[in-house]
Amino acid sequence: MSDDSHVHCGTQTSQSNDLAELREAIAQAVRDVKAKTPLAQSFTNFVTINLVANAQLAAGGTAAMSFLPDDVIETAKIAGANYINVGTLLPFYKDALPTIAQRLNYLGKPWVLDPVAAGIGKTRTAILQSFKAAPPTVIRANASEVIALANMWGLLDADKKSRPAGVESVDEVDAAIEPAKLLARFLAQSAPNHQAAVAVSGKIDLVTDGKHVYRLPGGSAMMAKITGAGCSLGGVTATYLAIAEPLIAALAASLLYDRAAEVAEAEAKGPGSFQVAFLDALWNVTAEQVAGSEILAQ
Repeated sequence: MSDDSHVHCGTQTSQSNDLAELREAIAQAVRDVKAKTPLAQSFTNFVTINLVANAQLAAGGTAAMSFLPDDVIETAKIAGANYINVGTLLPFYKDALPTIAQRLNYLGKPWVLDPVAAGIGKTRTAILQSFKAAPPTVIRANASEVIALANMWGLLDADKKSRPAGVESVDEVDAAIEPAKLLARFLAQSAPNHQAAVAVSGKIDLVTDGKHVYRLPGGSAMMAKITGAGCSLGGVTATYLAIAEPLIAALAASLLYDRAAEVAEAEAKGPGSFQVAFLDALWNVTAEQVAGSEILAQ
């Protein structure tokens, strides 16, 4: 056997061991959430707030929802993690959200950002730009939002810009790989323990900590037929972030959603019954099912 073959086999063995450790950490995160019911607080889109809270509860966590800055900051002191979603903005958010982000970072509290419709409107852009000075620990978004945010924060070359399309992505997940890695590395500079992650939702989800990239096949197209699927994933990511490191939290939440969506699609007759079946599946999918999911390391 050639020296090259020895190197190739060694690399495969190392990757296999790394994935085995990753799967065990994911399974432990799922078990810990159900055993410890961690509190994850949300300042989220009021159109989807009900699904966000119910999804956090179904995953095994505890939810707290508020739009008052002082209330959010005080609750953050006892919460394991926090979640900010910039969908459906109100005028006072322009001042409230930067203040909340600054306090979360000052307190050393991990938080998840969903930069909904990044690139649309001056107010939303001002809010998202302000987060560069007080960045989240995890970003959960679609490909276009990831590209737009990375550009907004000056991390991309001019030719890498994306065009916003409301809350829907106009870019493929593959186009967001490098922007996602750049964002994750930037977040890690300010994050607790210098660990961060970016999760990109799409036909095949992507999660990265800036060094490693993982693709997660599966899920259901029915997720696009209910309001708040992405918003609630951000909330559940915060639930996992309350008890796990950022990469594991992002992977566990995304994989749980993919498996639950598949179960729900098989049982549902349409969007209404899909949402009900999806919440039930979040509750019933096991740690072994989540950790045993297909994970493609790049």
